[in-house]
Amino acid sequence: MPRGDGTGPRGQGPGTGRGLGRGAGGGGRGGGVAAGPGGNCVCPNCGEKIPHQLGIPCFDQKCPKCGTTMTRE
Repeated sequence: MPRGDGTGPRGQGPGTGRGLGRGAGGGGRGGGVAAGPGGNCVCPNCGEKIPHQLGIPCFDQKCPKCGTTMTRE
C-alpha cells in the first residue's frame, strides 16, 4: 500500500501472517475449558459422580466419599 489507500500489492502488509486461527489449541474431547452447564463431575479415585454445578468447575470440588479432587466426565 504505497499510497496508504489500500490499492497496493496483495499479500503484503499487516494481517497476512500465519496467526493462530480458529481451532489452534483448545479443549478437545474429554472436557476442555467451559464444557457447558450439563453433565457430571466424577472422582478419578473411587468413581463417585455428582451433578455439575453451573459456575463451579469440577476441579474446584472434592469427592464427597473420599475427598479427591473431581474431574469433568
